[in-house]
Amino acid sequence: MPSSAPALPQETLPGRTAQASGPLGRIDAAVHLGFAVLLVASVVRYVMRHSPADNLMVPGLAAAACVLYAVIAVLAQRGRPWAVWMFILVAVWAVLVVAAPSFAWCSFALFFLCRTAFRGAVAYIAAGATAAATAVGLFRLSDGTDLAMLLGPLAVGVMLTLIYDRIEHDAAEQRRLHAEVSLAQGQLAASERRAGTIAERERVSREIHDTVTQGLASSLLLLEAANRAWPAPSSRQDLSQASGLLRRNLSETRSLVHELASPGLDASPLPEALLQAASQYVPGARLLVTGERRPVPADVRHTLLRVVQSAAANIQLHASAANATLTLGFLPEAVTLDIYDDGGGFDPAAAAPPSDAGGYGLRAMRQRVEQLGGVFSVESTPGEGTIVAAQLPAREDA
Repeated sequence: MPSSAPALPQETLPGRTAQASGPLGRIDAAVHLGFAVLLVASVVRYVMRHSPADNLMVPGLAAAACVLYAVIAVLAQRGRPWAVWMFILVAVWAVLVVAAPSFAWCSFALFFLCRTAFRGAVAYIAAGATAAATAVGLFRLSDGTDLAMLLGPLAVGVMLTLIYDRIEHDAAEQRRLHAEVSLAQGQLAASERRAGTIAERERVSREIHDTVTQGLASSLLLLEAANRAWPAPSSRQDLSQASGLLRRNLSETRSLVHELASPGLDASPLPEALLQAASQYVPGARLLVTGERRPVPADVRHTLLRVVQSAAANIQLHASAANATLTLGFLPEAVTLDIYDDGGGFDPAAAAPPSDAGGYGLRAMRQRVEQLGGVFSVESTPGEGTIVAAQLPAREDA
């Protein structure tokens, strides 16, 4: 028997269906048209083989089935309840197919309508009634002699039921997996937003520490020294140096508001920019360059500048050093930076953790270097000075 089933709406509740649109709407139209063609063909075949006087009931039942099917199609299209009408259609169809077995060709459509209209045991009962009525009608057509006419529709009904259940199960599983994937994507997006927020906060905190905080701390140190020495001539020098630091600090603060760049340092060559950054805090700092000088990527340059600024500020605030030396090395695939001072030194393992009183400098430097795939280290011993070393990847062809 040819299949002429209407499209099955997704997530259909008993007695209700969703409005089809797009491809589903076209499938509905094709199925309804196919049912109409088969029904008309069956009516014509019956009328040609039987006179109207023989049996007027069959054309009347066929007309009633056609009207009921049309009502169900319209109600389904509009999302209205139609389960009750389906019960009536099944009853009319059972009488029709028993009285005129040639209408069994349209049983497929009713089978799928029953599975669409109902859920659970009711769906199996309605579909089974359709298959049983078709089997009885065909068995009656063979005058009760062909057992295949009786068992065939029942076997086809069982196979269609198994296939339909499998399709429904796969569709439900697909919807479940889709919901899980959507949920996981939402959680991943939220996690990425949180991670991005945390990373941005850490980046801004490093920028503020290496510029604003260090500059203010150094300026405060100079102002306190000038206050103690006032009115000695050295106090004026401390005041002048503190004023210069505050001006640069103001410029750094403004640059943080505008793309967090270092004004005045990006335009000059890297060695001169590093020496200038160190001289803000350690006026007597020296610079040594090894290897062949070459441009480096902007992010590597920015990291080196911030490391020098932070290390030089620590030398001024904590080291009490007489000398400070920067060594910039250009390797084929990397750039190295060593910052040495002959100050009091300290024990890196006993360094205080970050707090409101400070302690962010070394952690910020390490984070900057490691985020670019570099290596950061601190070597220091109490009374023997400190070496801050960083190595960042920077190929010659970058």
